[in-house]
Amino acid sequence: MSFAPPDRAKTLGADLRALRKTRGLTLTELAEQMDRSVGWLSQVERDKSEPSISDLRDFARCLGVSMSMLFSHDAVPAEEQGYIVRAASRRPMGSGEEGLIEELLSPDLTDDFEMVHSTFQPHSKLKDPIRRPTQEVAYVISGQLDLQIGDRRFTVSAGDSFRIRGEAYQWFNPYDAPAVAIWVIAPPVY
Repeated sequence: MSFAPPDRAKTLGADLRALRKTRGLTLTELAEQMDRSVGWLSQVERDKSEPSISDLRDFARCLGVSMSMLFSHDAVPAEEQGYIVRAASRRPMGSGEEGLIEELLSPDLTDDFEMVHSTFQPHSKLKDPIRRPTQEVAYVISGQLDLQIGDRRFTVSAGDSFRIRGEAYQWFNPYDAPAVAIWVIAPPVY
């Protein structure tokens, strides 16, 4: 039994390879973490083999992504695959537990960067600061958001943009309205 539409398989293999490379893992290292063979992993990345749900859980754990990121692809017409992401077909990322709802705007994770649509729910916050080996630029579409970048604190509003370069950061939305931003992250982290 197939767990996804056939059109999705090519995107999944490419995404898994991109995620592995972004994390600096070799085929051998990831195969060892998953207790699978290098040959099997290579076939999955080249869309020659389809991973099970248990395999997807292992990929998510080893690559530090949510399960939804790996199996929430909608079928894409062949002529649009790798080019177009329809609003109704954005791939959700993360669990939304901290009040952050993210959707991938990039067609896949094979570029040197990714674009993400982020909605920060009212009265939500990132519990602990995070630091990623990335450069991130964001543009606020609506609402307000408080940021702690390094030891500096900022409030950004609709029309503002900001950049984070490998620094520890934390976000807060203490306001009564959601804040919406578009992020560009290099290299991809999801």
